[in-house]
Amino acid sequence: MLFFKLMSYFIGYVVIIVTGKAPEKFVNMAASRGIYLWDISKTGDNAIILKVQLQAVKPLRHIARRTGCRYNIKSRRGLPFSIARIRRRKALALGFIFFLGTLYFLSSFVWFIEVRGNERLTAADVLSAAADSGLSRGVPKWKIDTEKVKAGILERLPLVTWTGVYFNGTKVTIEVAERVVPEEEDRRPSHIVAAKAGLIKEVLVLNGNPLIKEGDTVAPEQVLISGEIPPLLEDPAKQGEDKKPKGEPKVIRPAYYVHARGIVRARVWYEGYGEARIIETGYRLTGRFEKRVSLKYYSKEIVLLDNQDIPFEHYEVVTSIKKLPRWRNLDLPVELVTVKYLELAGYRDERSREDTRKAAEKAALENVMKQLPRDAVIKERWLEDVSAGNDENVVRIKAVLETVEDIGKDKLFKP
Repeated sequence: MLFFKLMSYFIGYVVIIVTGKAPEKFVNMAASRGIYLWDISKTGDNAIILKVQLQAVKPLRHIARRTGCRYNIKSRRGLPFSIARIRRRKALALGFIFFLGTLYFLSSFVWFIEVRGNERLTAADVLSAAADSGLSRGVPKWKIDTEKVKAGILERLPLVTWTGVYFNGTKVTIEVAERVVPEEEDRRPSHIVAAKAGLIKEVLVLNGNPLIKEGDTVAPEQVLISGEIPPLLEDPAKQGEDKKPKGEPKVIRPAYYVHARGIVRARVWYEGYGEARIIETGYRLTGRFEKRVSLKYYSKEIVLLDNQDIPFEHYEVVTSIKKLPRWRNLDLPVELVTVKYLELAGYRDERSREDTRKAAEKAALENVMKQLPRDAVIKERWLEDVSAGNDENVVRIKAVLETVEDIGKDKLFKP
């Protein structure tokens, strides 16, 4: 069917309206004589509209006389008729050809350049380097040597380690990868102090004077690795008996200050509480709602949609306000206010004590997991029942997690 319609377009076809006492007889006789009609539909009691190929229009005259019908050509369609119309309007055809030629010519130039991947470099720096190598807005695409442009950017911008140039129509995308420059080491005097309480498990000192050892218990803000290096004193044991030092020992190296660096891992404990009720009552959303929409202009309000009577006994109100986007320096004081009244229905849920305990355990674990840092490694966990007093409807659970994590943090100090 698709192939037939395509062929009909190339050889041409017409849309005709058949009128008479029996247009159905006209269609049946045409089909019996091998004339293909399609898209047949009634336009009245004694009229139909249909499509037929151009070469079959002449034989339809005999069929119309035999059936007592008449037909009129409503429209002519297809490639032959389009060509004929173009020949009658040569100026329009030439203008269309000129438009296509101009469009093709303009699409051969670069009109847009986008820079991606730059963080420390500005887009202007990359565009300037590309322009020196022959890539700029308005340049014909056939004159651009991408390898030359990439080499020019790498040569003029030492911070760039790799670059790529891609064409997409009239747009050119320049992608760059910047060199990773190591940050300057902070040399200001500082201690490493405990961010939280814990039991020391491992100490790795890269720079500084350790003040704790494995097995020590530390409190928050306690100095773990000091940035103050004590003076080096002469060892009296290395001197002869007749050369005993008198007074203060000799200072070989005075005290100095550093930026302490190191890793202090400790065992840390976290606690979280959760509770759940065996019989739980309250209100929840049903999914039904009513909406009120109004347009506000300064202090005036125009109601667009409103239900005067809210059919809900219990409901929740949600208000959303949308403003027109700012256009240049003009800020229109027009707001679209939508108020939704969400229906609430009361409920009463009852569950077994085992299911209630599981819900309380889940809540306790969720609460304690929120406290953990990303680098914490959980070593052990346990759950404990908490007395609920006289309220037997509530199950309370305490969750305890033991983790091993780096508890050190930098703290600057003035010598």
